[in-house]
Amino acid sequence: MRIVAVLDRCTEPVAQDARGAASPESPAARLSLPGTPVPGACLPTDPRSFLSAIKPASIRNTLLNTLPEETLALVLPHLRRVELPGRHTLHAADAPIDAVHFLETGYASTLAVLESGDVAEVGIVGHEGMTGLPLLMEDDRSPLEIIVQSGGIALRMEADAFRRAVDELPALRRPLLRYALALHIQVSVTAACNGRHLLEQRMARWLLMAQDRLGDDEFPMTHEFLSMMLGVRRAGVTVAAGTLQREGLIRYEQGRMRVVDRGGLETVACECHGIVRRSYARLLGGGGGPGRRLAAD
Repeated sequence: MRIVAVLDRCTEPVAQDARGAASPESPAARLSLPGTPVPGACLPTDPRSFLSAIKPASIRNTLLNTLPEETLALVLPHLRRVELPGRHTLHAADAPIDAVHFLETGYASTLAVLESGDVAEVGIVGHEGMTGLPLLMEDDRSPLEIIVQSGGIALRMEADAFRRAVDELPALRRPLLRYALALHIQVSVTAACNGRHLLEQRMARWLLMAQDRLGDDEFPMTHEFLSMMLGVRRAGVTVAAGTLQREGLIRYEQGRMRVVDRGGLETVACECHGIVRRSYARLLGGGGGPGRRLAAD
């Protein structure tokens, strides 16, 4: 993971008192999060310490775009834009979470890894959400693992700064709690879907969810990967994908999946995809960043 945008200049001065501290009416004084740059001082020369040059208009994460302008202004100095390569582990199982990530492009999977070594996806996160939710619930770890499945860009916020922001900014805490509820619904519905619905239905649902977050009709995909995400044998995925392809709904070749007929996929998919989409739209609203596809059906 690397920072893809950094500041190479000094921060602008803000109102200060006689001791050189930010005045009470300044945003820096109202929210003195760990790591806040000293007003008027140059940032460190170590690239790992740079904060991203992030402007509100450039943000492509739905959660952050729902924040009031004044709340976002207080959060922005503690975000840095980073590149997340595919297969990168954001949060290892049972390990302390050191940061949260508000995804802008790409998506990540929440995985349950069993003692046998079997892996199943139980949740998916894209530009509509964030990773690191245990920190919101006053915990610092989870038995689940979060892996970047499709590389992209995210806004990273260190754990200490995030905890402090959640405590001090009710306007930040409320949408994050509503997102946590939406993700809980997604995970619960996925469990029911995996246990009760046909493989073709489940595959159609998963492809729709991936397309929702990537905003593109074509994306990298292998049968081996799909079998892990759906918790089934690879042979079953091959049969199900063949069925969807013969019906003209998808095209799969050389590790690339293309959604040819989204409406047809929605017809094949079970009701679970619609339930989750409507829940996200109700809890998070119909707005969001560019390319948003999670509005209600």
